[in-house]
Amino acid sequence: MGNICRSPTTEAVFRKKQDSSAFIELRDLQLHADIGTYGPNETKPDIHLLDLRLGISVNQVVISQDDMANVFDYDPLVMEIERIAVAGHYETQERLITLIATACAANPAIQRIEITLKKSPVRLGGGSLGIQLSLDEIATNALRLDKTNAA
Repeated sequence: MGNICRSPTTEAVFRKKQDSSAFIELRDLQLHADIGTYGPNETKPDIHLLDLRLGISVNQVVISQDDMANVFDYDPLVMEIERIAVAGHYETQERLITLIATACAANPAIQRIEITLKKSPVRLGGGSLGIQLSLDEIATNALRLDKTNAA
């Protein structure tokens, strides 16, 4: 399959057009996280699944050359998320999601963040329960600035 060639005009359209969007999607990544405190008669979830949708520049997807230097390299971020997940005990899913969102926001190529973290089973009969966070470009930048100012 050939490369898509972009002219300077096409480049300008991708930079200005608000309806254009590109996303990196990660689905069903099993995190080996220790979340929550459970009594002897309570169901302890044994699976924590992460879904991640990251808004990036269209220019990192519509590329003129098949070269990793032109695209978003998600491997370092996935490794950082896995490191965060096993770093210690979390009392809540919300805290783990906050740390994952902060790791995502640390990458300036990421413009928008959507995270879902589900645990299962919830009861003996099964089921899953999840927390979802969606940050637009303004909220992602604010989180990025908060981390920069805290450092």
